[in-house]
Amino acid sequence: MGEELRSLTERLRQESGAPAAYEWLVATEDLNELAGVLTAPGRPLWARELAAFRLGVAGDRRAFESLVLLLNHRDPQRCASAAHALARLGDPRTARAAAALATNELRVAYALHPIRLLVALRAPEAVPALITTLARRLRPNDPYRRVALACVEGLGALGDERGRAVLNEALAHPALAAAAAGALKRLPKQ
Repeated sequence: MGEELRSLTERLRQESGAPAAYEWLVATEDLNELAGVLTAPGRPLWARELAAFRLGVAGDRRAFESLVLLLNHRDPQRCASAAHALARLGDPRTARAAAALATNELRVAYALHPIRLLVALRAPEAVPALITTLARRLRPNDPYRRVALACVEGLGALGDERGRAVLNEALAHPALAAAAAGALKRLPKQ
């Protein structure tokens, strides 16, 4: 059992309050049964999350919609587990969905994990989404410094020249200056 699954199962075991149902979801190897949990009415969130995670890491694309919803959840732990599963899912829609979530200004408080997922995927959508999101975070008194920092670090990790201008702008922000300088060093020499 990987560390992500171990962390998820410990959290959901406590949340479930239904030991038999929980144990069944952890133990079943039947992907059709897991997919059924995603569409059955009245299933609790913990059960849907566990089923979607297990399907996602197994590469079963029936989990895609559920995982994207969880990636945009207000609970950071749910977002993290969804991002982990989406990174392993191999669905070509993942990068577009993550970019849409990362750049949605109405949901910027929940953009941290979509940004990190975009960087992990190294998809064509990643750099434009990170540039857009970071540029919006460079406004005075923006409360989403963690999101801005994730964008700066992501642009550095991706090493794409298109990020240079916004990284240079980030140098003027004390909370981002050191990370922006480091990211700029990772870009190709001009």
